[in-house]
Amino acid sequence: MHRARLRVGGLVAVAVTLLVTLTGGLAYEVVAHAQTDQVIRELRYTADHAVPTQLPGCTFLYFPGEPGGGALPPGFPLRADLDAVRASGGAVERSVDANGTTYLVRTQTQAGGRLVQAVFDTRYQLADREHLLVALLIAEGVGLLAAAATGWAVGRRAVAPLAEALARQRRFVTDASHELRTPIARARTRAQLLARRAAAAGLPAEHRDGLDRLSGSLRGLGDIVDDLLLSARMAAGQASADGTDLDLAALTEAAVTAERERAEQEGVVLTVARPPEPLYVTGVQTALRRAVGELLANAVRHTPGGGRVEVSLRRAAGQVELTVSDTGEGFAQDEAAHLFDRFHRGATGRDRQFGLGLALLREVVTSHRGTVEAVGHPGAGARFTLRFPEAVPRVVT
Repeated sequence: MHRARLRVGGLVAVAVTLLVTLTGGLAYEVVAHAQTDQVIRELRYTADHAVPTQLPGCTFLYFPGEPGGGALPPGFPLRADLDAVRASGGAVERSVDANGTTYLVRTQTQAGGRLVQAVFDTRYQLADREHLLVALLIAEGVGLLAAAATGWAVGRRAVAPLAEALARQRRFVTDASHELRTPIARARTRAQLLARRAAAAGLPAEHRDGLDRLSGSLRGLGDIVDDLLLSARMAAGQASADGTDLDLAALTEAAVTAERERAEQEGVVLTVARPPEPLYVTGVQTALRRAVGELLANAVRHTPGGGRVEVSLRRAAGQVELTVSDTGEGFAQDEAAHLFDRFHRGATGRDRQFGLGLALLREVVTSHRGTVEAVGHPGAGARFTLRFPEAVPRVVT
């Protein structure tokens, strides 16, 4: 929601800023064009009709070959223009940058055949444009602040209904998960008890297997409920709050120990390699334990009998790196970006299927300021790598 507010607010701010900039730019161009047209009209009128004793302000006239010739700024007259007009009989008009200003210069022959060069100093017009530009920049700054405030307000109002809907959804998931955990736990306990009684009573093997499968299904249902509850807490930012310094290596070893029995039942060799010293990260133990357990369970689940699942931990550039590699069925690398989507299926619909677990794994990792990387090849195994910022354990005095 925070990113959505920022995105909406940013778009509104950019739109308002562009509008103010466009308006200011058009105003500046209109004023500059109007000034230039006015100066050109005055310059042409002066060159046609004026005499040195009756000149408008900032205007200079030069009559070659006449006594005095007229007063001009330094660097004038432009002899090349005078020669060109004598040769062609037409008029030459140009702008010249000199003496810290810009001059508009027109050289022509008056109606009586008199050669004249008129010069207009535009320093006051340029000063007016500079003042206008400063005013527009100030207005742009004020407009930018107003745009940011408007964007922030619009973003909050636009996203508010969506935020409320998501909050209701999270509350529903949390409440439903809490309410379902107890009856599911009771049902699983009852199924386990019935399975033991069935074994003691000597019931047929298919009945005992059915009760075992029922117990396993209830366990899976309980895991899904726990995943939903943890996902809701992660989305609300609760599970990542008040994190403590944890030894990720010890936590991973405990998860490997818990998963080893299932791996042995599947005929999969599960190994772990870690440095002798602790590898500390800051986080919530239950959330990280769930993430590592899901990563191991996923590797074992998709590795056929006789395969291997290797777990390794190490330090790398200020981070703690956890890698889980398997020799299982793997996946196409172009599908790696979708592995963490909820309930994703393989491209053919019969390929590797993913439920809520890997999506929850990514939520846990990102909420702990970490990253997750998946590399795989069809039929050649997969490798998942989790990276977390390394924590310096706090010393209690």
